[in-house]
Amino acid sequence: MKITNHDSPIFIVILCIYSIIINIISSIYFFPILFIGILCLLFFLCIKQEYYYSLFFVIITFLFIELNNGFKPFSLSLLAGFTYFFVKPYIKRVLSFESSTPYIYMAVFYLGTFILWSLNNEISAQLNYVLLINLIIDFLIFGVFI
Repeated sequence: MKITNHDSPIFIVILCIYSIIINIISSIYFFPILFIGILCLLFFLCIKQEYYYSLFFVIITFLFIELNNGFKPFSLSLLAGFTYFFVKPYIKRVLSFESSTPYIYMAVFYLGTFILWSLNNEISAQLNYVLLINLIIDFLIFGVFI
């Protein structure tokens, strides 16, 4: 069994606190949704490993990001739950390789975030660029550090 950084509940809580601080500070300058792809993967891990206290911190982090960016409360948590229970088994069944599936999960979650944003607000080119840049940053952070 491969043990990674995100298997530690302390790491999950520290990453949640860091994500809240970054998203609150950076909301002054641009539309920040940094780390929501990584938080989605942590959500998946917490449900799979039954880390319920860490899952609580991940949901609270989603709540802070939602309230900071104008989403409905618990919409990202519901999106992550929907992705985990309905989309993830389909992707796992269709794809036979395991190494890049977390990246696909993050991309699907960002697509769902884009759909949520388009339901509540207007779609702009800036939103597309911000989502794409944040997705690439999440890919890099997940690939290098986690």
